[in-house]
Amino acid sequence: MGIPTLIQTLTASSDATLADTSSMTSAYDEYMFVMTDLHPETDSVDFGFQVNVDGQSGYNETSTNTFFKAGHDEADSYPSIGYESTMDQAQGTAYNWLSFNTGNDADQSKAGILHIFSPADTTYVKHFYSRCNGYHAEDYTDEMVTAGYINVTGAITDISFKFESGAIDAGVIQIYGIS
Repeated sequence: MGIPTLIQTLTASSDATLADTSSMTSAYDEYMFVMTDLHPETDSVDFGFQVNVDGQSGYNETSTNTFFKAGHDEADSYPSIGYESTMDQAQGTAYNWLSFNTGNDADQSKAGILHIFSPADTTYVKHFYSRCNGYHAEDYTDEMVTAGYINVTGAITDISFKFESGAIDAGVIQIYGIS
């Protein structure tokens, strides 16, 4: 891995979405989004991202991804690992979910890292992967792995993050370019 350079910091304060429209350029071949202590307004919500090709709007580019999770509860009664078919999509335009049922108790949040490769490339699709950990609404930890591709050959310039409903009460997303 190359050297990460901090480009931008997005800070949530009761925002419906956190979006960036200027950081992804041809300056870097890889972008890393470090998500820290994202706390939802609404209980038991999924968190994800979607992008726009340069000049487009709506955050609805076609994607294919897969979603796996491992979980363990505080009572030591629910260890789990497996594929979550309800969290992936095949050539869909919805948000790509990175975390699952994050709780909104005072001590619950999610954190993780998303990598997007060659967003400025105009020949190939854009690959991504993410590892996140969330404090599930039912008091257990989830480790989630998402990977896929955005099926566009135009340059991606915009990215939006959101919980499936309600606001992002608090948290930070740092955007790094990796050379």
